[in-house]
Amino acid sequence: MNLRYITYPLLVLVLLLLKSCATNPVTGKKDFMLLSTQQEIAMGREADPDIVQFFGLYESPQLQRFIDQKGQEMVKISHRNELEYEFKIVDSPVINAFAVPGGYVYFTRGIMAHFNNEAEFAGVLGHEIGHIAARHSAKQYSKAMAAQLGLAVGSIASEKFRQFADVAQTGVGLLFLKFGRDAERQSDKLGVEYSTKIGYDAHEMAGFFNTLQRKQEQSGQESIPDFLSTHPNPQDRFKTVNQLATQWQKKLNITNPAENRDSYLRMIDGIVYGEDPRQGYVENNVFYHPVMKFQYPIPRGWNIQNTPQQVQMAPDNGEALMMLTLSGERTLEAAAEAVLKNYQLSLVESNKVNVNGFPAIVMVADQQQDQTIRTLTYVIEDDDRIYNFIGVTLLNNFSSYSSTFRATMGEFSRLTDRSKIDVEPARIRIKTVNQTGTLEDALKQLGAGNNQMNELAVLNGMELNDRVTQGMLIKVIEK
Repeated sequence: MNLRYITYPLLVLVLLLLKSCATNPVTGKKDFMLLSTQQEIAMGREADPDIVQFFGLYESPQLQRFIDQKGQEMVKISHRNELEYEFKIVDSPVINAFAVPGGYVYFTRGIMAHFNNEAEFAGVLGHEIGHIAARHSAKQYSKAMAAQLGLAVGSIASEKFRQFADVAQTGVGLLFLKFGRDAERQSDKLGVEYSTKIGYDAHEMAGFFNTLQRKQEQSGQESIPDFLSTHPNPQDRFKTVNQLATQWQKKLNITNPAENRDSYLRMIDGIVYGEDPRQGYVENNVFYHPVMKFQYPIPRGWNIQNTPQQVQMAPDNGEALMMLTLSGERTLEAAAEAVLKNYQLSLVESNKVNVNGFPAIVMVADQQQDQTIRTLTYVIEDDDRIYNFIGVTLLNNFSSYSSTFRATMGEFSRLTDRSKIDVEPARIRIKTVNQTGTLEDALKQLGAGNNQMNELAVLNGMELNDRVTQGMLIKVIEK
């Protein structure tokens, strides 16, 4: 290579690549790595509050104790037991588990609801600890840095308005650095190894992958956005994990590995299943929040994304966005100023108004990009809370959307209807089979409707014609 023809940036990159190799704790081989262990730990520590804020934590002391105990037990036999790991259950109905650099592992309540024994959980736990042990997130992040790629979280906002949908924190963005198939295969192997070493039957891990595949086929790809999207072919994966489980049991001379079905099912009795209406729900094009006791209409045909951090609404064409967030300020005036400052907006007009009994400030303001973006903001005071309700579109489209913005924000009102306030989520209940027969027979005897049968079969990790015996525990869904 003739160095005279290497540009300065390229030379810097070459030197960076030469110096940025680290030994992989799992393979013992050299990996391209721009993050030191301390930087990796710092990144995870910084990401954790963003993740918790974005999803919220699921409150279950019993389940939290369980994942802490099993997590720390598995950490001891992992390839990176020097890290301080944290294990958390986040309040999301999506079936997923994920890990970020530095030792942070998260399970959704959705995936906890779909496990049918401790061994299934242990296999997935080992898979996620495996991602950390093999430094997969750190490697992906290093590649992204080298390629000068940004981090972004999924949002219903169009790319032009993504800056307003500020859930795209660096920490949350780490979740969306997908792993390649090789990394997933390696984590599967580590999941089998780790779960077997703490005494569980890793064949159950393979069985749970079938449950995930059935759920995906039943509900569509969106129900499992990350866990299967980059993974190996499910049938190949099932076969490989089963083979590895047999090999590790033979290698460790384990003849009676644990499954612990009944103890796990009793532990998740009462877990929230599906969307939790107490966090806000839509009914007949009206958004209700039974805890904060407010409501407002949703424009017909608009999509909605509700998280603990904010509510977003947008039409399919991506030409507009509305967001509702809580302000951290104590007065209307301070909250209005903060909106202008945080989004770098130039005020066009501002008025104090009353919105269905709530003091409010209504502002029109612009932001200069390649095209001018115009915003309509309602800053609404509700006792000790202040809400920022922001509508965003291009200046050229503002006349088309301003009436829609006002029709939604201007109808923000107090929720007083007890039938809307006293809603309860669906929950999983653990029931005892009354007599030997098929799963379908048992579910019918327990009062399940025909429209629930396929969903309950997947939830129980069984087929409807599978045999169940008297005294066996199974899941049903109740409100």
